[in-house]
Amino acid sequence: MSRTLRVRQSQTVLPFGVGAVFDIQGESFVATGIGDWPQRAKQRVDSPRLASRLGVTGFYAAPPTANDRYDIPDAPGAPYIRFPSWLFCGACRRMKRWRIADEKPGQPPRCPSCSPGRTLAPMRFVQICSAGHLGDVDWWFWAHSRREAAERRECGEREKLRFLVSERASGLEALSVSCAAKDCGASRDLLDILGTHGMRCSGRNPWQRANEAVECTKPVQIVQRTAGNLYYPVVHSALDIPETENPTHLADEELAARVREHDLWVSLCKVAATPRADVFRSMIQDDTGADDALLDLLIAEETGQTPTIAPGAAATPVRPDLSREEWAAFMAPAPPATRDFALRETTLGLAQETTQPWAGLHRRIGRILLADRLREVRALSGFTRVSPDATVVPADTTRRLKWLPAVEVFGEGIFLTLDKDALSNWEADGRVRQRVAGMRADLDRAFQKDRLEALTGAEVSPRFVLLHTLAHLLIRQLSFESGYTTASLRERIYARPEQDQYGILVYTAAGDAEGTLGGLVRQGEPPRLAETLLRMTEAAAWCSADPLCAEHSGQGFGNLNRAACHACALLPETSCEAGNTLLDRALVVGGEHVPGYFESIVTAARAAAAAAVERPTP
Repeated sequence: MSRTLRVRQSQTVLPFGVGAVFDIQGESFVATGIGDWPQRAKQRVDSPRLASRLGVTGFYAAPPTANDRYDIPDAPGAPYIRFPSWLFCGACRRMKRWRIADEKPGQPPRCPSCSPGRTLAPMRFVQICSAGHLGDVDWWFWAHSRREAAERRECGEREKLRFLVSERASGLEALSVSCAAKDCGASRDLLDILGTHGMRCSGRNPWQRANEAVECTKPVQIVQRTAGNLYYPVVHSALDIPETENPTHLADEELAARVREHDLWVSLCKVAATPRADVFRSMIQDDTGADDALLDLLIAEETGQTPTIAPGAAATPVRPDLSREEWAAFMAPAPPATRDFALRETTLGLAQETTQPWAGLHRRIGRILLADRLREVRALSGFTRVSPDATVVPADTTRRLKWLPAVEVFGEGIFLTLDKDALSNWEADGRVRQRVAGMRADLDRAFQKDRLEALTGAEVSPRFVLLHTLAHLLIRQLSFESGYTTASLRERIYARPEQDQYGILVYTAAGDAEGTLGGLVRQGEPPRLAETLLRMTEAAAWCSADPLCAEHSGQGFGNLNRAACHACALLPETSCEAGNTLLDRALVVGGEHVPGYFESIVTAARAAAAAAVERPTP
C-alpha cells in the first residue's frame, strides 16, 4: 500500500524550511534548497515592504499538494530528500547506505536481506559544523577508530556494517557499530559518540551535488538528528499594512539619498562581501551619519542579495527593523484600513470607574485597538547550525536566485499601549534601571547578542523587558479565556525608546482556520479585556517556583531572564520574538527590590479581596 507523506505549505518556511531535518511516519528527510523547487505552480506572495528591506525581488510559496512524494523527482510541493542515508534493519541489524537509485515510488525503504523485507530505520546521529554543513556520520571510520591507520587500511569493505544492541549494558553504551567484513571484526560502542572526533566535514549539505562542495576546516560535531542546535532558521516577518508616508520615513529617505551620492558608495557595493568593505563603511558613516542597519539595507537593494547571505559571511544575520511603519499605522489618529488590515478602536470600559483596582488599571493602559483581520508574511532567508550566530547558509545554496521562500498567514489580534506618562515615571526609577542594567551585562556576554539587539535597539530598555514580559503573561492568560492554545498566539513588541514606542500586539497567525475564529477579538472587547488583565496580574504575582523564581538573578538561556520560568512566563518558541529571553515578572508586578508597573493594581486587588472576605454575610 502506498503511503501518504505530507508537509503543509505553511510548514515549508517554519519549522520544516530549507535545511531542516524532520521525521514523518518513521522516516527521516531534509528539506532541499529552493534551487530544487519545481519551476511550475509556485505561488507568488506579495510583500513589497519586506522585499525592500531584505533586498530581494519577491517571495514564493511552495506549490500546495495533497501528497509530497519525496521519492519522485519533480513531484509537486517543496522537495525533500531522505536523510540520513545510513539506515539499519531492526531484525538482522544490517546497515545500508540508501541511495536515490534505491527509492521505490510510494514505498518506504526495506531491508534487502530479510524476507519479507523489514522497513529500514534511519540512524539517530548526524554530523554538523558551524559553517552550516550537514552530513552522515562516517560509520566505517567510527567502527575502526580504535585501530591504527595501517590496520584500518587492511579492511577494504566500507559498507559491511552492523548496528548492534547489547543486553549487558544500557543507554548509548549498549549500542555499537561493528564491521562485518571478513577477518576484520572492528567495533566501537556509542557511549562517547556526541561531540567532536576529528572527522572531516563534507563541505556541503545532503541536497548539494559533489561539485558544490567547498573545502571546510571547521570542526565537525556529532549530534542527534533531532538536536536543537542542528537548525536555526533565519525568518523575517512583516504585517501587511497600508502604505503611509510619515516624517521619520521621509528622513530615512533623505539619509539614504546622501549615502547613495557619496563618492565611496560604488566602491563599497563592489567589495561589500569582503573585509575591505569595513574601511569604506566607516568612512561613509562618518560623513553621513548612517547606521549599520541602513547601510546593510541599501547594499542589499543595490546588489540584489539579502544582507544575511553575503558569500563568506560569518556574522550574525541582519534582521531589519520593520516595526517603525507598523507602529505608525497602529498609532495613526484614524487607523488606515484595507482588506487585510482592519482595525477598530475600543477601550477597557473603565472610564467611569472610581473603585480600585479598576480605576488604577484604567490609568495604566493607553490605546486599545482590535484587529479583525491581519495578514502576515513570513520569509526564510537562510539558516545556521551549531549556534544562531554561526555562518548563515542561504535558502538558495546555488546563490543564483533573487527571491526567497515565504508563506502568508491570516489572523486577528489585540493591540494595546501603556500610558505614556505612567511608563515614563516608572522607567525613571533608579531601581528599575539598575535591575535592567544587569540584563544588559548578561546580553553583552551572550552569543545571540546581535540577534536580540535587532529587536531591542542599541540598549536593553526597561520598557522592552516590561512589554515583552507583559505580552507573555497576556498570551498565557488569553489561552485560558479565548480558546486558543499558546502556540497559536504570537507577539510583536514595539518598545524602541528612540522611536517613542510603548505597545504590544498579540495576534493569531497559525496558517490555518484556527487563526481566524474571532475568539481573540471578542476577548478584547469591554469588559472582557479589563477582567483578563486583572486576572493576568494576579496570576503573575505568584509562581509555583517561588521564592526561587522571584529571587533569581539570572536563569534561562544565557542567564538572560530574571523572575521568569516555565511555570509563570515562558511560551512556546514559535510565539516569542526573542527566544524566551529578556523576561522579568518583577518589572510587571513588583519584587522585593524593584517596583512593578502594575504593582499598585496587584496590591489593590488583594486589598479588595481581603475586604470581601471580612465583610459579614447578611
